[in-house]
Amino acid sequence: MCSACGIPTHVIEFDEVDPASARNSLAGGAALTAPPATAPAKFAALRNKDCRPYLFGAALAMMADNIEHVITYWVLWQKFHSPALVGFEVISHWVPFLLFSVYFGSLADRYDCRRIIQAAQVLFMLVSALWGVLFLTNSLQIWEACLLLVLHGCAGSLWGPGEQLMLHDFVGREELPSAVRLNATFRSLGILFGPVVGSVLLLGLGPTHGIFVNIVFYLPLTLFLFRTKFTGHVRDGVVARQRIGVLDSLRVLRDVRSNHTLVSMIVLAGLGSFFVGSSLQTSMPIFAHSLGAGSAGLAYGVLLFANGAGGVIGGVVLEATGRIRPNVTAAVISTAVYGVTTLFFALTSSYLLAVALLLAGGIAYLASMSITQTVVQLLAPASERGRVIGLYGVSANGLRAGSGFTVGLLGAVIGVHMSLGVSSAMLCVGTAVAALYALRGRRRGSSEPAENSLATDPSTERAG
Repeated sequence: MCSACGIPTHVIEFDEVDPASARNSLAGGAALTAPPATAPAKFAALRNKDCRPYLFGAALAMMADNIEHVITYWVLWQKFHSPALVGFEVISHWVPFLLFSVYFGSLADRYDCRRIIQAAQVLFMLVSALWGVLFLTNSLQIWEACLLLVLHGCAGSLWGPGEQLMLHDFVGREELPSAVRLNATFRSLGILFGPVVGSVLLLGLGPTHGIFVNIVFYLPLTLFLFRTKFTGHVRDGVVARQRIGVLDSLRVLRDVRSNHTLVSMIVLAGLGSFFVGSSLQTSMPIFAHSLGAGSAGLAYGVLLFANGAGGVIGGVVLEATGRIRPNVTAAVISTAVYGVTTLFFALTSSYLLAVALLLAGGIAYLASMSITQTVVQLLAPASERGRVIGLYGVSANGLRAGSGFTVGLLGAVIGVHMSLGVSSAMLCVGTAVAALYALRGRRRGSSEPAENSLATDPSTERAG
């Protein structure tokens, strides 16, 4: 029995989504091919000469993203002292994912993903440059800050779907789990070191020079994309892709609803984002104070560092061991563990236990997100992979804005400790519901009596 959500794990044993046998249709029963003769090598994506430069470039770009947050958030608070603007900083970063991810995914389906990612990087660099000009001239106004914050969020949401198609193109289906996992790990490294490097630039060069220097970190990824031959579509061959509008792109919601496995993965990603999301980091000063660490200093920094370090450690351990496969069981358990560790973190009064729980939660969260992302990619058809990934981005990233309500606003009423505890408990309940939904889809799709396993075998998914 899973202590997080009450699911009898001895009953729900989901088969691995074999990259070589995953279907190429959302609702059909395509014929399966034979599984690969050998398992992919450990750190396979890092060994791939085409994917390796991308991983390092993406880590630097993600670090630059976080450096910009460190510098701009500090300047905005010093200049305006506006709590409302602080809230808008979070909203503006994630709402573009909520509104535009599916449409940006449709663009990735149709066009060269290299150019789409480069467009996102150029937009990042333009926003940094505009911040620098406004800092230099001391002419920054609130409306200008809000506009730049929204553009920065749009750049991130434009980058996401094209990136996942490029990973698939770099390594192919067999090594896709490694690519998704390592990309998440390298991004975690960028998130981990972004605040450190940002603080050094802010203190050493000042905000104006620091934000201009930050532009340099976006360049390696942008330049690499001129050199690679992969476009996000090379391995798929010629696939018919029609031009669609913003509203037409939302048709993917109708297309995926009959696939219980796919829907459950998207829901699992959204649960963690909506109920916990970014609120854990933003509320860390409160927890540091209640644990006796104060709101600043080394003890607080360790708490802030622990959760990000857990993601990096988790990615390395998962890749090195190769024990956890991309399947529904692993996704459910890792999401449940994330919920349980967050729940106990909200309730504990021990500083050392809190650090350990943050590390464990970071590992579980990376496992959950990389597994759900991989399964979604494997089940998405080539012609609509970008839109399906965009829908995943709406859930995994866009719903992070909701954590401001589930933890932040609720915390103002009942206290942040209690609001995070309630949200974590709801995450566990939601995980149980998503698992049962996937189980129901498996049993409905099977022509045989339900047994003690719930396969994510693509051939068992039928149109509802």
